[in-house]
Amino acid sequence: MDAISRLIQLARPEGCVDLRCLLGGRFELENPATSPETAPFHLLLAGRALVEFAGRTIELSPGDVVLFPRGTAHRVFTDRGGEPVRTVAEPGVAFPTLRSPGAQPEIDLFCGHYRLTPGAGELLLRTLPEPLLVSFGADEPVRMLSTLMRQEAQANGLGAATVVSSLCNALLAMVLRSSPQQRLSGEMLWTAADDDAVRSVIDAVLSEPGRDWGITQLAHRAAMSRATFIRHFRLGTGMAVGEFLTRLRMMIAADLLLGGNQPVSAIANAVGYRSTSAFGRAFRAATATTPARFRSHRRGVRSGSSTEQAADAEQEPVRADER
Repeated sequence: MDAISRLIQLARPEGCVDLRCLLGGRFELENPATSPETAPFHLLLAGRALVEFAGRTIELSPGDVVLFPRGTAHRVFTDRGGEPVRTVAEPGVAFPTLRSPGAQPEIDLFCGHYRLTPGAGELLLRTLPEPLLVSFGADEPVRMLSTLMRQEAQANGLGAATVVSSLCNALLAMVLRSSPQQRLSGEMLWTAADDDAVRSVIDAVLSEPGRDWGITQLAHRAAMSRATFIRHFRLGTGMAVGEFLTRLRMMIAADLLLGGNQPVSAIANAVGYRSTSAFGRAFRAATATTPARFRSHRRGVRSGSSTEQAADAEQEPVRADER
């Protein structure tokens, strides 16, 4: 399985279109800050719009997608004179459509969000630029995807919500693999590293997270000297090698904690830690909670239960050789 597919599998996104906007004239859409596992997005199909956030303003053109991985509050609007247009929300099976009666539609905009798995999904979102702006322009796959979204909105039939959710998830995969030429934010996107050697390392760690992946071993796999590999990896991903290893391992660990009943010690070993205490510290640094509390809380088990206590009891003493 390729890296993007594996990451989507770990994050388990649930894409949703909240609103389709077919508007003309001046309008403003306020988007409050969201929870850590929720990432709002906007896909502009026609017209031009502005997005304001944290003192910055960016312009969207047709084919542009903007994603806010950390849910920053933002405003979508058109910079035109006059009073804001009157809008009417027409209900739909999958999502409502916001229209401006009496005005010729100039903007065709899909506004939605992704809700990702607690733990793995949240950790993935934290590794992405805020915001992540990608311009697909007239790219054929995205054009076809947006056409399907429009058709589902117009058909308003049974199963529309499921179809739209799947299309949103496909859009997320396209964003995560976007090329540097498509990204307008100018920031590194490690999920779409364009260095073949760096990509091979990412794929290897995803495939074998429990292997003893020291920098020397990874540099050998990339066929580079240690110093050259460290430099190439940071240039290609925007992260240090150690930071990348820890984040990826914690994503996989979070998935394993929620996906079964393996002891914490077994999960620690599966992601490359010889000591459960060292694993516990790394997990807590990444998620602000222990593996046991993460598992029990996410499963709706009250804090202090026997499940949590049993998992906590598996913690081993710190050893000099722990990792």
